[in-house]
Amino acid sequence: MQTESSRVTTGVQGLDTVLSGGLPQGRLYLLEGPPGSGKTTLSLQFLLQGLKLGERCLYVTLSETAEELREVASAHGWSLEGLHLFELGSAEDALGNGRLQSVLHSWEVELDETVKLVLGEVDRIRPNRVVFDSLSELRLLAQDSLRYRRQILALKQFFAPKSATVLLVDDLTSGADDRDGQLHSLCHGVISLERLTLDFGAARRRMQVQKLRGVDFVAGYHDIAIRTGGLEVFPRLIASHHHDDFGGETLGSGVAEIDNLLGGGPLRGTCTLLTGPAGSGKTNVALQYVWAACERGERCCIFEFDERVNTLLARAKALDIDLGSHLDSGLLEIVQIDPAEISPGEFSWNVRKAVEQRGCSVLVIDSLNGYVAAMPQEKQLMLQLHEMLSYLNQKGVATFLINPQHGLVGTMSTGNLNVSYIADAVILFRFFEAQGRIRKAISVIKNRGGAHEDTIRELKINGKGLALSAPLNEFKGILTGTPEFVGDTASLLAHPYAG
Repeated sequence: MQTESSRVTTGVQGLDTVLSGGLPQGRLYLLEGPPGSGKTTLSLQFLLQGLKLGERCLYVTLSETAEELREVASAHGWSLEGLHLFELGSAEDALGNGRLQSVLHSWEVELDETVKLVLGEVDRIRPNRVVFDSLSELRLLAQDSLRYRRQILALKQFFAPKSATVLLVDDLTSGADDRDGQLHSLCHGVISLERLTLDFGAARRRMQVQKLRGVDFVAGYHDIAIRTGGLEVFPRLIASHHHDDFGGETLGSGVAEIDNLLGGGPLRGTCTLLTGPAGSGKTNVALQYVWAACERGERCCIFEFDERVNTLLARAKALDIDLGSHLDSGLLEIVQIDPAEISPGEFSWNVRKAVEQRGCSVLVIDSLNGYVAAMPQEKQLMLQLHEMLSYLNQKGVATFLINPQHGLVGTMSTGNLNVSYIADAVILFRFFEAQGRIRKAISVIKNRGGAHEDTIRELKINGKGLALSAPLNEFKGILTGTPEFVGDTASLLAHPYAG
């Protein structure tokens, strides 16, 4: 195994995490992917990271011009000053610095001469990091697959005694004759990038490390995004790698009747599912727990898929729950999620940062329907959600999942979401009719953390906050979705607008 001191950081924090610290130094790597997948951006970040560390870096470009590279760098706010550029195919001094650039006409030389000049530039500069972009032009010059493979082997043998870490970039546009894995076998490691076009929303990108000799890397696909400032990698979350020791105390809401439903409140390190029709009080109960936690000085985070943040704050204020002061103090963070722009990997990464970097102990996802609707074409979405919730549980975070059911009255349906098995506790909300008014009922139907009430109570929501009635003993049909109150109306709460 390589030691930490022999690792080369890539300039992309998430990728270094996937690589368990970076690339082993002095080896030849293949970076492959279709056009638009982020290869050039990642290559520039790799070289610019070397410049930051005082290393000599060389970019050999056979496809893009220096002007194109400068445009990519400018879009991210980077400067290419100090980067040695060896360009073929352009007679322009695109970077305005002839000391760092050589210009050749690719149509005037054959493969052997081209490679000889490139290697001569390497001998002259003696770089610590090299990017060779791209192999498709070498294939065209070689005109023969056997000759091309021999040339790649010669490149590997040339760099073997040197200390340079080399990225060979392949845009996969030269046909299928080299898909036999021979190029993969020649390289010390292979990083593959992909670009996926969805029916709606921004294109999604992902990457995987197909091989990396001598390194225990994080296998599988990892979502990536290209934004101003460079390419970001969101490592796949593996819950078993994260575990903190924490107490199993209950989490209070500040409303004793609500806590009593769960035998004192939800336990830390558990997930509570609040499910019921829209408008039945799910978010209000979750906000009550958030407010109480902030009042105790705990850090909380709400990931909001459905409502706007201002609407949520107005709703809380109407319940006499002051979230604004906790937002100002930094104890509370409300993250507005744009459904068309986020991938499951990025969302999990944001959750992880909230917990590990900002110390979040209470987290709300509002709602699961919004989460799934934001990623309609993602595969294994429920498995990813399960892994994320397992991670939160192992970190001792109290998580509240809000799950609106289809329909308002009558039989309820969760649609394609079967999430009750994920949750440690399930709080059920329902509408019912009594005395000519629409009322709300609340009950707990599952609690892995211990005993819970099996009663059904009326939930009252008004400007004074939340309140629960005594158990509605003569109540039937709650689990069918068509609850019916047949008892003494004296046990009902006063109408919300009556005080």
